[in-house]
Amino acid sequence: MTQLQIIFAIAFVAVVVFVIKQLSFSVLAKEKHIQHVIFGSTAALFVLWLFRTGIHDGLSVHLLWLTALGLTLGLRWAIFSATVALLGVTLIGLESWSMIGVNGLLGVVLPLCFSYLIFTIVFHKLPRHLFVYIFVCAFFPGALTIAFKMMLLASYYSLADIYSWREVYDNYVILTPLMLFPEAMLNGMTMTLLTIYKPQWIYTFHDKFYLDQ
Repeated sequence: MTQLQIIFAIAFVAVVVFVIKQLSFSVLAKEKHIQHVIFGSTAALFVLWLFRTGIHDGLSVHLLWLTALGLTLGLRWAIFSATVALLGVTLIGLESWSMIGVNGLLGVVLPLCFSYLIFTIVFHKLPRHLFVYIFVCAFFPGALTIAFKMMLLASYYSLADIYSWREVYDNYVILTPLMLFPEAMLNGMTMTLLTIYKPQWIYTFHDKFYLDQ
């Protein structure tokens, strides 16, 4: 474990501890439907992250689904859920324990914050309409978030001199355009189905904002 990886690990643990302190586990223990949404989302995310492809260690690509996770659970529970999923895929050997801090910060926390920031800006600056919510808060941010995450990790591997920039570009960055539409579609379709059939599950969606008007 390098010094840089240790710094990332400490920072990631600090963020997770701070987030956990803000969560209400007493409400989680009492509300069955909240348990189902959070644990179901975590399990779905873990399974989704099992399906990946790549040639070099660490330079693997997979769908994120973090935009839909943040919209459904809210930022704090989404960080908790994605952290549990990350620990799961690391535990079974798909990720390295030495990279837990890097993957946690650059692959979970920052992409989730980036995606949620887009939602916050859209909520306050654009008309609150169902199609705005689906496309501008879920579909397009899904594509932007996976591109953001892949650029962060590509920069880390290159700057940390783990791989040369040419290797990172040829085996990782070049795949970014191929991931944009599937990621956008996955997040957009998830939020479309949830707003239609289970709007009560979505932390960021309220009828009085998006439908009643």
